[in-house]
Amino acid sequence: MAKVIMIQGTMSNVGKSFLAAGLCRIMKQDGYRVAPFKSQNMALNSFITEDGLEMGRAQVMQAEAAGIKPMVCMNPVLLKPVSHTGSQVIVNGEVAGNYNAHQYFSYRERLVPEIKKAFRKLETYADIIVIEGAGSPAELNLKEKDIVNMGLARMVDAPVLLAGDIDRGGVFAQLLGTLMLLEKEERARVKGLIVNKFRGDLSVFTPGVRMLEERGKIPVLGVVPYMDLALEDEDSLTERFGKRAEGLIDIGVIRYPRISNFTDFNVFEQLPQVSVRYITSVSELHQPDLLFLPGSKNTMGDLKWMRQNGLEAAVKKMAEKIPVWGICGGYQMLGQAVSDPDGVEEGGEIRGMELLPLVTRLEKNKVRCQTEGRLPRLKGIFSPLSDMEYRGYEIHMGHTSPADGEVFSPAVSGRRVSGLTAADGEAFGRVAAGAAREGRQRQLSPVICGENQNVYGTYIHGIFDRGAIGAAVINILAEKKGIRLDSGGMEDYHSFKEKQYDILAQTLRQHLNMEEIYGMLREASLE
Repeated sequence: MAKVIMIQGTMSNVGKSFLAAGLCRIMKQDGYRVAPFKSQNMALNSFITEDGLEMGRAQVMQAEAAGIKPMVCMNPVLLKPVSHTGSQVIVNGEVAGNYNAHQYFSYRERLVPEIKKAFRKLETYADIIVIEGAGSPAELNLKEKDIVNMGLARMVDAPVLLAGDIDRGGVFAQLLGTLMLLEKEERARVKGLIVNKFRGDLSVFTPGVRMLEERGKIPVLGVVPYMDLALEDEDSLTERFGKRAEGLIDIGVIRYPRISNFTDFNVFEQLPQVSVRYITSVSELHQPDLLFLPGSKNTMGDLKWMRQNGLEAAVKKMAEKIPVWGICGGYQMLGQAVSDPDGVEEGGEIRGMELLPLVTRLEKNKVRCQTEGRLPRLKGIFSPLSDMEYRGYEIHMGHTSPADGEVFSPAVSGRRVSGLTAADGEAFGRVAAGAAREGRQRQLSPVICGENQNVYGTYIHGIFDRGAIGAAVINILAEKKGIRLDSGGMEDYHSFKEKQYDILAQTLRQHLNMEEIYGMLREASLE
């Protein structure tokens, strides 16, 4: 049985994910086999494992910090919102269906055996499991049959560290109010408090620590400073969506209502001369050097949103002067049309932006696979990227094909390895990891360049992360502007994140009482 500790928060975005990742890194450095766990995550940023299963990226980040491969048992339940009241529910990496809130609350009790099974499986890999809660344990209307906060802590007999966010204000009310609303048995599980995201002189808060301990009767195990780390945060409340100054190289990302997997652009944040701005209106567009249409959990709905607020027309006009690159849902939008005969999203058919000669048909089967290979022969500004090695993953509902004929793309889980492109611009692929029965099939090139050689599209998430592709994109944009930009400091994104995890761990070691935290670890047991 693994030892277990749990991070809960007073509300969303208090830094639970970072704290859990930091503890994973510290414990890895101290020689333990450690793994993250979150029973239920709600996020539109997701990842595909080597065996073709889908999980939340927060647990992927924590697994990276722990030095182990992501496994779907680290996040057995993933909710991906498709509207204000409904989500796609993914259980053990596979789609279980779309549920509105009322349906899901009735359904979630049936997920307890799956959560216990995933936790038991994770125990076979780890000495220590660091668990992350969700939102707040004091949401009184949600506490009945809870499976992610105190309900989970009870299920796996976990001691709890309760974190509050002082940067957002009201940290005394956050921590003491949460403790007050907990049941006696729940409160007894809270073994320590953490004040997170402190700015300024830490000594100023020394009286505050004493006050929290006197009123809460629970020790404060650390006051953690605000850390400006380039790691993946909670997608719903990320500070990346705030207004940013334009850099020497300015990258714009359209932020539609159901934006997903915007982690594709984190790699560009390494260089201080490069800005990544998230855009919601025509007035915010300005004159970026590169414009991305990112993934979307509702391609048709988000395309309608762009059409209604004028962004579609502005992007099409901008594509005459600057490169526009669509990824996943954004790629689908750039085509001639998107059809939805099975009602996967909104049903019917919608005209696309007509910038790529492609059509997309949405289907119930989700494509989930990792992919790697070499980029095809590209035209236009990004022609220097031709033949560069890439690695990433695909995750999408539906298939995209040339507007004038059918090209097959396998709708299976597994690992697709794309080969070199043929003369006609298509690629030949092969599917492995349990999908060998599909054999060799023709599929679209991993990156498509339109007749307007400023327009590009791909289904591949993470395509800029590994190797030299990200740095090459920045160098190409700088050369076009006639400026010199030192991209030598731009690393392979995996290597860059490794350094960020070490900084995170070093900071937490300085400001958390790790001796006390190690003392809390005890044998976990399931009921």
